[in-house]
Amino acid sequence: MLKVQKYGSSVKQKKRILAVMGIVVLCFFLLIVRIAYLQIFRGEELTIAAREQQTVDSLITPERGKIFDRNYKVLASNMTVETLSISPADVRKNENQSVEEIAEKISEIFGVDKEVIIERINSNTNFQYIKKKILKSDADKFREYMNEYKLSGFRFTEDTKRYYPYGNFASQVIGFVGSDNQGLEGIESVYDDVLSGVPGRIVTADRVSGMEIPDNYERYVEAEDGNSVVLTIDETIQHFAEKHLENARIENSLEEGAAAIVMDVNTGEILAMVTKPDYDLNEPFAITAAVEEKYPGIKEELEKLDGDEYNLKVTEVTQFLRRNKAVVDSYEPGSTFKIAVAAMALEEKTSSLTDHFYCGGSIKVADRSINCANRNGHGNQTFQQAVQNSCNPAFIQIGAKVGAKNFLKYLKGFGFLQKTGIELPGEQSGIFHAESNFKEIDLATSSFGQSFNVTPLQMISMASAVANGGNLMKPHLVKQIVDKNMNVVKDIQPVKVRQIVSKETSDVMRTILESVVSEGGGKNAYLAGYRIAGKTGTSEKQPRGNGKYVASFIGFAPADNPQVACLVILDQPPVGNTYYGGLIAAPVVKNILDETLQYLNIEPEYTQEELQFVDISVPDVVGRTPDVAKQAIEKVGFSVTIYGNGNIVTEQIPKANNKISKNSNVVLYTEENQEKHTVTIPDVRGMTPSAANKVMTDAGLNIKIKGVSNMAGTALCAGQLPMAGSTVEVGTVVTLNFSYSEVRD
Repeated sequence: MLKVQKYGSSVKQKKRILAVMGIVVLCFFLLIVRIAYLQIFRGEELTIAAREQQTVDSLITPERGKIFDRNYKVLASNMTVETLSISPADVRKNENQSVEEIAEKISEIFGVDKEVIIERINSNTNFQYIKKKILKSDADKFREYMNEYKLSGFRFTEDTKRYYPYGNFASQVIGFVGSDNQGLEGIESVYDDVLSGVPGRIVTADRVSGMEIPDNYERYVEAEDGNSVVLTIDETIQHFAEKHLENARIENSLEEGAAAIVMDVNTGEILAMVTKPDYDLNEPFAITAAVEEKYPGIKEELEKLDGDEYNLKVTEVTQFLRRNKAVVDSYEPGSTFKIAVAAMALEEKTSSLTDHFYCGGSIKVADRSINCANRNGHGNQTFQQAVQNSCNPAFIQIGAKVGAKNFLKYLKGFGFLQKTGIELPGEQSGIFHAESNFKEIDLATSSFGQSFNVTPLQMISMASAVANGGNLMKPHLVKQIVDKNMNVVKDIQPVKVRQIVSKETSDVMRTILESVVSEGGGKNAYLAGYRIAGKTGTSEKQPRGNGKYVASFIGFAPADNPQVACLVILDQPPVGNTYYGGLIAAPVVKNILDETLQYLNIEPEYTQEELQFVDISVPDVVGRTPDVAKQAIEKVGFSVTIYGNGNIVTEQIPKANNKISKNSNVVLYTEENQEKHTVTIPDVRGMTPSAANKVMTDAGLNIKIKGVSNMAGTALCAGQLPMAGSTVEVGTVVTLNFSYSEVRD
């Protein structure tokens, strides 16, 4: 029996041993399978993961593409800056400077809060950023400090910062980038993917947990620089528009700013787009004078805020500066819309040049009486005279003949019911009456440009279509995409949306709109030597009767072969100030077109009347004898006054090559260090051309006249440069700007 128990115990023991051995073998088998799986199927993945734990991965920032004007002038580029980072543990080991002293110095040089720096130095992390986008000069100051105290644990890496060489130039068009170089506004935002490029990487081996990596692993992925954007904007024309629009904003004390667009009528290319006030692209959140004017006491309010509250408030109060009025804002166009109504009436043949329209000062539509701007009425007038007079009752009759159905057809055809698709964020479409609810009174008010809203961009697109033969062109701001070697990646061609009126209608409309400038309410856009066509506009803002207006003018030139169109909108002169488009907006368009047409080498063609105002270059007679000098000056049509008894002309006023009007007087001095004859400039503002000319001539001054074609007429001097009261030398040229005060809409 004892033997049996011993045998049974031995069998059980063997079974247990075999079971344990089986489990061990199974575990080894499973382990081998697992190792094989990890090595064969996930080997590469795990190797990469291991290396990522044992490597340092640094991004290589690509060069952001530039933004050029149409002539490849740089409007946005990059400057080299640096980023400062630290290894907190290593910084704390420095013996020559305490953490507080280091933080104090960083705060002093880089403007970072001292307490924030101390917190980062004392953190338990292996890496902390201190400041990005550091100028090299500031980085060098800190390097000197590091060398002086033999500090370690700091690392500078090279980076780039966006730079705008012209500051506030075309700011609402170009836009700006954030601290990470991502586009936030304008073209910088819309074309961010094109401009930003693709970051590169440098991955290098490192020591982790005391282990040495067996290979000197390093991987380099080159960054792909961004492409550049070439705009249709012409830097020179943009400057013209910005200068004259800013002057108008200040002179008229505009409460809601101003906008201007210059467009190539044949291609839809935007040559200039301006909104005033604007902002410096290099400091997009700066509290400027315009911000303080709109938000009195804002600087004091901001001093009480910090952190997120401060940033949110700054963003809020500077937002209006970044609003592109030419694209984002809509307004009632007023009488400038009569261009479209006249064109659709002629195209549909519901009205003709031989038709007559009566205006008694008002007209009744349904149950309402609608007044003309001329309460005395225009009486009987032709179609062309109705446009010249900008007569509301006449246009109500013209619109009624067109009819609601055709009116809506052309409204859509001219692009007023949809966005243009320009390459800028936030574009608005027009706001118009619902087709199902377009009543008789709505047609009447719409016919003279009220009771609906459009954008400035839609308006200049319409005017360009009427001017160019009837083709509605898609407005665009981007001409090309180029790579870093200036090879063209993409060429953006003009796009014809549709033909909306015939060439015959366009030809007639050009003639009519030219007569508005030469004979009608657009006289203040008159420009000697150039045939300007255009239309005034004045619209009262809602609610009616609040005394707030938008003044505008659209013009294009030359009228017989249009090349460029210009729209100016002056938003809300103070209540009680002059607000008519013909008085305050038309002169701005004239000034912009004056410089633009000369810049584009469009030769002036003067009438016989205008020839007397053509400026002639003053010959250079310094160094000649008085007799020879006098003959040379008189030969070109000037008179001469000689001071001194010398034998050689030592100085002349005006200087050589200055252009002045015929019949001007040139003053010659013939002795060295001779005392100059001076005069105080008289004030001729409010005088007619002939009266102003006499006063200036009697004072021994020359004049340059702008805004009129002859000395007769009702135009009055609206401004003079140099200013009245200035002391100048006899013979100095004074520029006189004349305008017609009786024109209004």
